[in-house]
Amino acid sequence: MSSCQGGRKQPLKQPKKQTKEMDEEDKAYQAETKRGAEELEDLKAKATGMGPGHRWN
Repeated sequence: MSSCQGGRKQPLKQPKKQTKEMDEEDKAYQAETKRGAEELEDLKAKATGMGPGHRWN
């Protein structure tokens, strides 16, 4: 008899991530990055269709 077991092995359970309490600096940083991402999306929307041959009317 073979000692090998067939089938897929179950992954090991990962320990739960501890919830990190956010201080004022973390909250301010997240708000700033969110604002930056929104501004970047706005700029991308404005730049759509403005290629090298685009005319400024």
